[in-house]
Amino acid sequence: MKLLCCGGSNNNSMDLKDSKKEDEAEGKSSGLGVRHFQVFLLFCALTVAYAQRVNLSVAVVAMIDSASANPDFPEYNWSDRIKSLLLSSFFWGYVVTQVPAGQLARKFGGKVMILSGLTICSVLNILTPLCAKLGGWQLVCALRVVEGLCQGVVFPSTHTILSQWAPPKERATLGTCAYAGNQFGTIIMLATSGLLAASSAGWPSIFYISGGVGCVWSIVYFLWGASSPSECKSITSEERKLIELAQAGEVTAGQDQPKEQPPTPWLSMFTSPAFLVLIVAHSTHNWGFWTLLTEIPSYMKNILGKDIKSNALLSSLPYVCMFCMSFVFSAISAQLNNRNCISTGTSRKLFNTIGTWIPMVTLIGLGYTGADQATLAVVLLCFTVGTNGATYLGFNMNHIDLSPNYAGILMGITNCVANIMSIIAPLVVGVIVTNEKDPDLWRIVFFIAAGFYLVGNGLFVLFGKAEVQPWNDPPTKSKADATPQVESQH
Repeated sequence: MKLLCCGGSNNNSMDLKDSKKEDEAEGKSSGLGVRHFQVFLLFCALTVAYAQRVNLSVAVVAMIDSASANPDFPEYNWSDRIKSLLLSSFFWGYVVTQVPAGQLARKFGGKVMILSGLTICSVLNILTPLCAKLGGWQLVCALRVVEGLCQGVVFPSTHTILSQWAPPKERATLGTCAYAGNQFGTIIMLATSGLLAASSAGWPSIFYISGGVGCVWSIVYFLWGASSPSECKSITSEERKLIELAQAGEVTAGQDQPKEQPPTPWLSMFTSPAFLVLIVAHSTHNWGFWTLLTEIPSYMKNILGKDIKSNALLSSLPYVCMFCMSFVFSAISAQLNNRNCISTGTSRKLFNTIGTWIPMVTLIGLGYTGADQATLAVVLLCFTVGTNGATYLGFNMNHIDLSPNYAGILMGITNCVANIMSIIAPLVVGVIVTNEKDPDLWRIVFFIAAGFYLVGNGLFVLFGKAEVQPWNDPPTKSKADATPQVESQH
């Protein structure tokens, strides 16, 4: 990979010329454009998706114990085992559609896939209270599986759309803005669910509102969303040329795109060291991150005597920290880029290291906080989750770096494996922590998670790449003419 570090490479004048053209093109429009509106729509999409993903986990408390909220609404006698089945059923479907979604998004466009998935999911959310009344937990469980199948298209479609709309120098910033919706949706749901459940509309309003907002988003996105600049009617010719010129360095120069899409280079993908390392980085991150978010509340309640789940503010605080810190890291990235002293590869590895190795240390520190240090534990938890936001500028954007043409497919593959790890991690914790009051058992869990962070990011730093891979281009194109352009981080 050719690094454009404080002056760049002396070996390839073509790379420098392309970089200058890209800088000039992007410098013409420093204000807001249609691409920023499209990213805002993606932010809203991910906000809706995560609100609908977590709404059952907060609503189920009132569904099982209506006296804790509004006793005028139905109460269900569901055991802890049934509750666990309901909460995990979403991911059964979610994992299944990850890989096909990337392929379908590339064929039919990201707009079609994300719009279809979230529209169906929103309607199903509205129907959840009725399904619980008519079919009990069995029907709700089936409903959540279907919702997972629908939301499995969200990340691959988002990556596919970003690869079309985001100029390379704006990729990390726009990507961070879009994916910040993950935390925002969770924050909104955690902060409002208690009020909604206790209101005159009761716990069903949690599903009605999250589903209704999703339907509103679907109408807005149907009218104004677009898979790419070429499909957008409202974009100016100047902005479209700006995006196309900025992305020109990432495709084979001097060659026209084929009329028909070439076959997906599956073998080349799975024999690419850069992509295999990306799978490892994504998977190990998910192990640590979901161990943190799913098990820390139990640890703090049983070891530190602080029940953060019962406090809406404390429950949402880690997500608020991650939401805010992701923009702080994005601003730092922009400054590094403006000084032209950091390449894309260096930037990806730097921010991924911040987002994994700092949480690795603080996670171990959490395991050694005493019962009289509950406040310190909450601070460490927020700092750990907050710094995790740096990974949005790390591995999370690396799929588009490696292959703009197949970014959605790559995200589908890595997210599928990573979510399998997310399912396994809590099960492993259940096997290890046989006594939730024993701090030594919890330390084993934290050391395992820290080990995953250490190995995953270590491999990413050593073997990760941020240059367009040869298999990104259709096989009919000549490799001799290829001039992959290193994106400057922004």
